[in-house]
Amino acid sequence: MTIRTRFAPSPTGFMHVGNLRTALYEYLVAKHAGGTFILRIEDTDRERYVEGAEQVIYDTMAIAGLVHDEGPDIGGDYGPYVQSERLNMYKPYAEQLIKDGKAYRCFCTKERLESLRENAADGVTGYDRHCRNLSEEEIEANLKAGIPYVIRQKMPLDGETSYHDFVYGDITFPNKDLDDQILIKTDGFPTYNFANVIDDHTMGITHVVRGSEYLSSTPKYNLLYEAFGWEIPTYIHLPLIMGKSIDEEGKEVISKLSKRHGSTGFLDLINEGYLPEAIINYIALLGWAPKDTREIFSLEDLVKEFDVSGISKSPSVFDYDKLAWVNAEHIKLMDEETFLAHAKPFYDKAGVRPDCYAMLDELLKPRITKFNEISDKLAFLESYADYDVSLFEHKKSKSTVESSKEMLEAAIPVLENTPWEREALTEALMTLAQQKEVKNSVVMWPVRIAASGVAVTPGGCSEVLILLGREESLRRLNEGLSKLN
Repeated sequence: MTIRTRFAPSPTGFMHVGNLRTALYEYLVAKHAGGTFILRIEDTDRERYVEGAEQVIYDTMAIAGLVHDEGPDIGGDYGPYVQSERLNMYKPYAEQLIKDGKAYRCFCTKERLESLRENAADGVTGYDRHCRNLSEEEIEANLKAGIPYVIRQKMPLDGETSYHDFVYGDITFPNKDLDDQILIKTDGFPTYNFANVIDDHTMGITHVVRGSEYLSSTPKYNLLYEAFGWEIPTYIHLPLIMGKSIDEEGKEVISKLSKRHGSTGFLDLINEGYLPEAIINYIALLGWAPKDTREIFSLEDLVKEFDVSGISKSPSVFDYDKLAWVNAEHIKLMDEETFLAHAKPFYDKAGVRPDCYAMLDELLKPRITKFNEISDKLAFLESYADYDVSLFEHKKSKSTVESSKEMLEAAIPVLENTPWEREALTEALMTLAQQKEVKNSVVMWPVRIAASGVAVTPGGCSEVLILLGREESLRRLNEGLSKLN
C-alpha cells in the first residue's frame, strides 16, 4: 500500500507552530515510506476566512521545504484540492445516507436549539433528536413549506465505538455521548467533520495525522466511514504543544502554547531571526524522540530517521532557549558561502569590507544564535559613541585608567609603523607588552576599548583594528588617549 497523507489547513490567518508540526509529521510519515504528501485547503468556514491567508500557507510550506506532491497549485488526480471548489459533491453523499436510513433532515429552528441549550439539565448537552423520527408526511410537508433544514447523522443510541490510534492505543467512547452531528448546514455547506471524511476517502488518504484534541471526535468520523462501508484510515494523534510562563508569584506555569508565550507563527519566528531549517528541526522534536540522543537534523535526515513509534503521548513544552540553541547549531554547521549569504545584509549595513568576510565567519559563527545578532555585535563600526573611561579598568586584564594611558601612548606610534595585517598587529602589541614587562592584556585591553568604545566585541584587539581599518583605528586610538588625558 502506498501511504497517502494530507495537510488540510484552513486559511484563517498565520501558520501556528502546532499546525506546522502537524504538516511536518504528515510529510515525514509519507516520505519515510516513499508515499505521497497532499496539500488540501479547507476554506468552507467563510466566517473565519482571512484574505491572503491561503498565500501564507503556500509561502510557509515552500520556506519550510515541505514540498507537496498534489495540491491546488500543482493539481493531481484527486482534485480539486480546495474545499469550496468541491461543494457540489458533499450533499449527494449526505442524501445517500438519508436514503439508507443513516441520516435525517432536521427542521428545528435556531430559537428551539438555543432554548434546548438554555434549559438543559446539568450534564445534558447536545441535540434532543426531535426530528430523528419524523414521519414521511411531516417531512414532505416541511419541504413543501420551504422550511430550512440541516442534515444530521443518526448516531447509535447505545453500545460503544472503539478505534485504534497509533500513538494512544485502543480508545473507546460510549455512543450515548455522541451527538447526532450535523453533516450539511442550512446554507448547503458541509460541516468540517463531514467534508473531512468525504475528502479523505475520495482522495485515498491512508493515514490521518492530527492533534490529540481530535481524539474525542474520531468516533464520529469512524461512524461515517462505517455508514458508507468505507475503509477506516490509520490514525496518528499528536500530543499538545505547551508553553511556559511566569505568574505573578514568580512560579513557572505550563499552559497550552499561545501568543502570550512569545511568537508562535512560523513566519514570525523567521522574522525574529530563526532559520527555517532550525525551526523545522526543533518542532520535529516536540513530541517525537529519535532512537539515539541526536538532536540536530536536516529535513533529509528527518525523512530517513522518522519513525512513528517515537511519537510521545505526553505534551511537549515549546522552549525558546532550546530553539535558539538548535538555531546556533545549524549556523555552526554552515559552510562559508551559506554563512556569508545570510550574514551579508548585516555586513553591508555595518560597512564591513569584503576582505573581512572570512575573519568574521571564524569569529561570529560560534558566537551567534541568530543572524540578526550581528547588527549589535558590529554596531561599533557604524558609530563611535561617547563612552566612560571606566571601561579601561578591568581587573582580570589588570588594566587601569593610569596603565591604559601609558599603554596607548606607547601603542599608537608602534601601530602607525606596523603593516595592517591581523598577525602583524598581534605580534607588534605582544612585543610591546614584553618590552613593558606587562601581560599582553594590559596592552591589548586599552587598545581594543579605545578603538571600539564598547566592552564586548567580536574577536579581540587585532580583529577590531582590522575591521575598522588603519585610518579609523588610529583616529579612535588618539581620541581615546585624549579622553584619558
